[in-house]
Parts: sequence; C-alpha cells; structure tokens
Amino acid sequence: MATLLVKDIGLLVHGDRTITPVRDTTLLIEDGVIAGIGGHAPADRVLSAGGLTVMPGLVDGHVHPTFGEWTPAQDAVGWIHNYLHGGTTSMVSAGELHIPGLAFDALTPELVLSIAITSKHTTGRMRPSGVKVDAGTVLLVPGMTEEHFDRAHREGIDQLKFIFYDWNRLGDGEAQRYVRWAHERGMTVKLHSGGVSRSGSSRVAGADVVKAVVPDVVGHISGGPIPPPDADIVAIIADLPDTYVEVCSSNNYRATTVVVDELTRRGRLDRLTLGTDTPGGTGVIPRGMLRNVCFLASVCGVDPVSAVAAATGQTAKAHGLRTGVIAEGMPADLLVLGPITGSTATDALESFALGDLPGIATVLVDGEPLVATRSEQTPPPSRAVTWRGATPRPEPPRPAPVPVHASGCC
Repeated sequence: MATLLVKDIGLLVHGDRTITPVRDTTLLIEDGVIAGIGGHAPADRVLSAGGLTVMPGLVDGHVHPTFGEWTPAQDAVGWIHNYLHGGTTSMVSAGELHIPGLAFDALTPELVLSIAITSKHTTGRMRPSGVKVDAGTVLLVPGMTEEHFDRAHREGIDQLKFIFYDWNRLGDGEAQRYVRWAHERGMTVKLHSGGVSRSGSSRVAGADVVKAVVPDVVGHISGGPIPPPDADIVAIIADLPDTYVEVCSSNNYRATTVVVDELTRRGRLDRLTLGTDTPGGTGVIPRGMLRNVCFLASVCGVDPVSAVAAATGQTAKAHGLRTGVIAEGMPADLLVLGPITGSTATDALESFALGDLPGIATVLVDGEPLVATRSEQTPPPSRAVTWRGATPRPEPPRPAPVPVHASGCC
C-alpha cells in the first residue's frame, strides 16, 4: 500500500461550503485515496506544504475537447497540460463541437453518437497530461430513439447536451423524453442557455426553453457569451430550484452579478457551478478556473469558501463526478497553493477575496504529484513545498507540437 503524508498544512479547504476550513493539519493518502485528516502516521512519502493552503483540484465543468490535447478552435497543442498547471484536475466535456468539417446544420443521431463514443474511448481514456477528462458528450438532436440512449449508456457515456436542438419543436415532447431517458440511465443533461455561440444555435434559449426542458445544469447562464435577459435568469433560478446554474469564463460579467445576487438572496449558492467554456472563441485560459473563483470572491461578494466549493465539489456533484471534496474515501485530487510574493494575503482564501491570483506549488491527481513543486502557469507562492522519501515521479511531458509539412504530404 503506497502512502503519502501531507503535513504542515496552513489551511485545509474541503470543497464543501458547509464545512469550516481547518488550520494547521495533515492529510494521509493511501493508494491515491484520502485516508485521514489530522494526526500523523508513517508514510512512504512526506510532502511538507510549508504552511500553504490545501484544497481540492479545480473541476472545469465546461470544456470543448476535440482530439487529445489539440484544439482546432485555437490551433493550439498542449492546452490540457497547461490547464493542469492552472490547477484543473478534472474536466467535463460540453460537446466535441470543433471537429474540422462538422456541419452543425446536418447533425444526425448516428453522427453525434459516433462522435461521442469515439471521444469517450480516445481522449476520455487516455487522461491527457494526467487530467481526468470526462469526454464524449452527446449533442442532442431531433430524431433520437431510446436505443441511442441505451448505446450511449453501454459505452459509458454519462453527459448529454442540448445546443443545436430545434427549439421550434419544443411543444412536441421530444426534448422532455430525452431528459427522462437520460435520467433513467443516470446521465446528466446540460442545456446551452442564452443567445448564439461561436458555433451557432437555433434560437435564444431563455426561461421558456429552460423551464420546459428542466435540465440538470443550465450551461453558462450568465453568457457563453450572450446570456438570457435578466428577467429570464431570475425566473430560471426561481422556478427550477433543483437545477444547477453554471457560470463560465466566457461570461457577461454584469450578468454574473445578477446570477450571484439572486442565488445569494435565495440562500442557494449551493446551486452554482463553474467552467471555462474553452477552448473556443474565448481562447485557451489555463488559469480560467482560478480567475472564476477570484471574480466571485473579490467582485461578486461570495464568501471565498463558497467560491472554492462552486469550482470543486459543487461542479463535480452536478455532473455526477466522484471528486472535488476533501473527505475520507475520496480521490486525492488536490492543490497546494498560496499567496504570491507581493500579495497582502496570508492564505489562498484571502488571495481569492482580494482578487489576487494565488500561486500553485503542487497538483496531485489520485495522490500522484503531476506538478511536484511549482506550476508553469502561475508565479510561485511565497512559501515552498518540500518532499521527503521516494522521489515524485516525473511530470507528464508536454505534448509535442504537430509538425507542418510544406509539401502537404504526411
């Protein structure tokens, strides 16, 4: 049994907004799983957190993978590696939309299912750069049968999304059947809300659409990039009390304050989830999830513990993922981070409250240090971590650039 003791933790943030952070504590990890909080035990390896903050790895609830770590949307290679160094340990696909040549006006049930299955068993299987990528999200289109849902379920697909669906046929009951079939198979349904995205959509998906369909997650409710009208945002939050709402980096910042204010007024910040909605027209944003937390805590007035929970445990729960919370029996997907030199903050929560980006020292996925002592994507925190015992395994190599042949041949 491989064991890792994380000691000298200045502050432990659980990823659950109902649990008060703990100061001056330890974590014991056995075979990649959290085995205990507090106390000491012999371990094969010891990580001294140097008084820094430990929190769950960030869970990006809205990404658009295509082929491994290449995104044609930005013609970029290695983006998942960079997101890992930005603190993201888990991702949820919101659809593999950016495959070159994919005609959004000619999507068929067989085509969207084939794309999802292929992505599930390629990008989803390989864990690019060690990140847990829940790839292979079915883009729901008219004409699907229950057998399509059965096949998706047999292939291990657990995420579905409405984006290119024809909302002019909203009253025929098909969309509602899709949601029922998904729930009977334990699948999560997300719905693209708001106006037209970079990829296009059939019409604005406002409160009338969302309330008729009742998805599990309302995708980028504050804009991706165009949100529904304010009155629709309020109506969705008020009339669907069991539905999660998502804020993404491609948002309308003003509309995000409307979302947060309404959730706060109702005492339902537990419904808030986060994502980046990248790669796409917004770009590739390795620190996007960190910046989401900073924006919530420093501008929107969200308690930083709740902001962290939105970026970790709540997003994981909304999508049916087993991660995002520091508790016994949970995977040890963790960040060690803290204030950057020059910040007046004393821990990561204070950094978020000030709007200061914290520096990441270590990223663990299933207890393995994929980033051992310093992130490539943030300045270093003002305190260093140290390792004792077995040397951490080498970090996953960066994906090699795709060669371009001038002759056009391969």
